[in-house]
Amino acid sequence: MGGRFIQAAVDATATQTADRAIPEDGEDWGEANDWYWQGLCCHWRLLGAEGTRPLVLLHGFGASSAHWRHNAAALKAAGFRVYSLDLIGFGASAQPGLRQNQQLNNRLWGEQLAAFLEQIVQASPNEQAVLIGNSLGGLTALTTAAFRADLVAAVIAAPLPDPALVQPLAIRKPRWWRRFWGNLMTIFFRLLPLELIVPLIAHSSLIKMALQMGYHHSIDSDHELLHLIAQPARRPTAARALRAMCVGMALRPDSASAPLLLKRLASRADRPPILLIWGRNDRFVPLKIGQRLQQQYPWISLSVLNETGHCPHDESAQGFHQTVLSWLKINLVND
Repeated sequence: MGGRFIQAAVDATATQTADRAIPEDGEDWGEANDWYWQGLCCHWRLLGAEGTRPLVLLHGFGASSAHWRHNAAALKAAGFRVYSLDLIGFGASAQPGLRQNQQLNNRLWGEQLAAFLEQIVQASPNEQAVLIGNSLGGLTALTTAAFRADLVAAVIAAPLPDPALVQPLAIRKPRWWRRFWGNLMTIFFRLLPLELIVPLIAHSSLIKMALQMGYHHSIDSDHELLHLIAQPARRPTAARALRAMCVGMALRPDSASAPLLLKRLASRADRPPILLIWGRNDRFVPLKIGQRLQQQYPWISLSVLNETGHCPHDESAQGFHQTVLSWLKINLVND
């Protein structure tokens, strides 16, 4: 299936509505839709013809489906039906606060993605989807693949972040300690005045300074990029969602950490192929992490893009597409 879907772009024509063409690039690319999962509104986009291989794009922290502005059209032209999902707490999806029975972390986002694959993409063991994620999106894709490998044809993480990849997981603490730590983290983030901090950052030059850290080249003239990142952060519910994420990620189970997700996949004969794409100039997640993962798991591929930071799909789109499509041509299971 790989060669047929990647080389044949003839049937992957632009999706049309009755009265207008759907944009293929820019932050408003694709056909916008909403889907409700566990009572929460989830925003998603679609570009590409029916009957072609499904491919799902997953944004990084602080971003949204709009961040794939330079990628959706190229992937559609390569013969894919391109979806993109705003994870809970991001983009135009719901931004819930702290919930007793629903923590915002990559385990929850992995479950959201699995449900999206089944209910919207209609993926199955016979029609699996390709998952491509930037940063947090890559961790989410890995999480879904670890628990629902039957729905996943391949995973591309560009790059793969996780604090547990920097520092090994600590020895399992006793229950009383975990309860104490959980309460401490919850109290700390409840008291942290995020309702003041988030708007200050979102409405000032601080957001541009933080965003520049993710790029190797200057983003001074990229007003669209600043807008698509700032817009979700300016929503009145953004601060409470950030608080829920901070607590959720701090208290997530060890089984949701990248090292244990990879260990889980390593034990499966049906694991999907994995490609890591790293910007050589990534200031958030050093390249040495990707190199160490490739050495530890020889079945993982690693590709490095020069003069590129933490967002290779956006900063070096052409090289990113070439890398992705060449690898998929080799690694997707043929008909």
